[in-house]
Amino acid sequence: MYHLLQHHQQATASSADNTKTEITALSTTRRGFIKTISAGSGVFMLGCGVAPSLSQAAAAATPDLSSLVFNAFLKITPDNRVIVSIKHLDKGQGVTTGLTTIVADELGASWQQMDWEFAPADAKRYNNLYWGQSQGTGGSTSIANSWDQLRNTGASAREMFIQAATKKWQVEVGNITVKDGIVSDGKHSATLGELAAEAAKQSVPKEPKLKKTADLQLIGKDIPRKDSPEKVNGSAIYTQDIHLPGMLTALVLFPPKLRGKLISVDDKEAKKMPGVVDVVKIPRGVAVVAENFWTAKKARDTLQAKWDLSASESRGTDQLKQALTNATKQKNHVITTRGDAATTIAKDDIKGQVIEAEYHLPYMAHAAMEPMNCVVQVTDNGAEYWFGSQAPTIDQSQTAEILGISPDKVIIHTHYAGGSFGRRACPDDYVLDALHIAKNIKGRPVKMVWTREDDMQNCRFRPMSAHAIKAKVSTSGELLAWQHNAAAQPILRGTPFGGMIQGPVDPTVYEGISDLAYDFENFEVRATEFESPISTLWWRSVGHSSNAFVVETFVDQLARAAKVDPLSFRRKMLSKEPRWLGVLNLAAEKANWGKKLPKGTAQGIAVHKAMGSWVAQVAEVTVSGKDIRVNHVTCAIDCGIVINPDIVKAQMEGSIGFALGAIFGEEITLKEGHVEQKNFDSYTPLRMNQMPEVDVYMVDSTERPSGVGEPGVPPLTPAVANAVFAITGKPVTQLPIKLV
Repeated sequence: MYHLLQHHQQATASSADNTKTEITALSTTRRGFIKTISAGSGVFMLGCGVAPSLSQAAAAATPDLSSLVFNAFLKITPDNRVIVSIKHLDKGQGVTTGLTTIVADELGASWQQMDWEFAPADAKRYNNLYWGQSQGTGGSTSIANSWDQLRNTGASAREMFIQAATKKWQVEVGNITVKDGIVSDGKHSATLGELAAEAAKQSVPKEPKLKKTADLQLIGKDIPRKDSPEKVNGSAIYTQDIHLPGMLTALVLFPPKLRGKLISVDDKEAKKMPGVVDVVKIPRGVAVVAENFWTAKKARDTLQAKWDLSASESRGTDQLKQALTNATKQKNHVITTRGDAATTIAKDDIKGQVIEAEYHLPYMAHAAMEPMNCVVQVTDNGAEYWFGSQAPTIDQSQTAEILGISPDKVIIHTHYAGGSFGRRACPDDYVLDALHIAKNIKGRPVKMVWTREDDMQNCRFRPMSAHAIKAKVSTSGELLAWQHNAAAQPILRGTPFGGMIQGPVDPTVYEGISDLAYDFENFEVRATEFESPISTLWWRSVGHSSNAFVVETFVDQLARAAKVDPLSFRRKMLSKEPRWLGVLNLAAEKANWGKKLPKGTAQGIAVHKAMGSWVAQVAEVTVSGKDIRVNHVTCAIDCGIVINPDIVKAQMEGSIGFALGAIFGEEITLKEGHVEQKNFDSYTPLRMNQMPEVDVYMVDSTERPSGVGEPGVPPLTPAVANAVFAITGKPVTQLPIKLV
């Protein structure tokens, strides 16, 4: 067996200690192991199946609830701990707190007794309900897809505890309450832990009664995050913290260009170095396996490799930009059309002003603070992983295919991830690199580590894109027609998510454009997929991150041409869209839109919907020469019911900081196909002294909760760019902003 410091975090100081948990060898099944430890323990376990409602899966459940451990979402121990199984990766967004809150509130537990643990990789029981039969985290779906599932879990458990109390105390059901972790009828009382064994014997209710909004005690409150103490005191476990007996460290030498293939390698010097165990060829390069990181790093530096770069990109950034621009000049696939935009724009007898613009957006790296890494051990019985898995089903299935085993023999222990922004949900990438290394070192765990340079130069980037837009506004200031032609590399095509492509063009190319909420008569969107060997991947808010910039800055150009205030211009076209208008008005009101500002300072506004949430932002910006300073951002979000306002605020603040990097200098450039950026000296995420003051406001709502991890990104760049436009009189049509 291997011993690993595992997470069992308590909210109270007395129970905040980390505990050692035994990880079973691969020869012992997970189901058998957990049945063994749960038998006779008095642990209350409750779970739900693949459907959104607990009752649909629980109707056939037997009183032996331990048999449901592998689709369990809730465990209550005799020592009064309430443990929620978290089926999603927490990479900083706070789902370990948010999902736990939903269960706690419906159950009636106290926040102090709540705890959580990452669920095992098992898509049959822990699938993302928005992704079909696949377990994973992304698209800001964690809260939204779990809302009904976890409310039903908590409500069912509460009713089972009430039933247990009525039988034990011989009292009426209506006299019993469950509040702050205490079951009581006014005369008798017991903690959840004390009643756990009796509650586990009750039948699972088919249709548990959910609490009324007014009765919720935790949802909507700024309760403290469960992960904060361990992240502050350093006890939180990330992949880099994992140390297993006999573990080796591996570093990969990648080709100098993406898509390059290894021809040969001279590894004689590397193999001479003390501590080097092996040099392993893998599909994407060659890896040095050593007793520690520094030995592997020094040995990798001695490798002399020859590469076949014939399949790699040979163009530079300027050539790619021109090729993308040329692609927008073609008569590409029609995505959306209403009215007759082309005729309205072309006809001279339809009076109005025609505005045209070309946009360019660069490749962008994810640049998560924790570079890619993974610990894996391959044995004759299967494979076992320890890392921040964002898409366990993909990782399991691809591992199984390579090893020729069934997916159930691939065990994944999920740990915290230090950021992702989409990067860790990547098929055919770093996880498989680690696997190919480990299968050559069978029997010993291997930790594959990427340096920052590895991460930057072998990233899968947000696609470069180009847009050509033409529109007409009437002499009375109304938008008459809009033609939009977009070109970008696809993200979904060729991946396990390719089934989401329903037409000729990957929807990530045009999302946030084709579904404009603005009300005008004539609209046409065309799009095409651009081909390049450069690898692409979803970046925080995916296509919305670039497309919102294009749309919302062009709207300001139209407003200026119409001689109408940008806020008023938007309000008129959103008069039939209450949730769009709601965030727009809230942000404008809180920012005191139109207030008098010093020379060289202005406000910019933008609004966008992504991941089911509406966000509007007002940026106050100062331009001095070539310098841009974002002084203040006012953000309004409508994400339905707010689970934890403090987490929503943190996500909006984080999104704003993340997106500001695209304003101030983040971009990946190529020279003859070579990625020019290597580290944070040349790829420059936002610095602390560039972060503005941020105010976040949430629309009161009784609608279902929706995403907050990503929707704060899209409106920021256009809001800032529109403020710069207001100051300089020159529209911003590319990022990062470079004033001349």
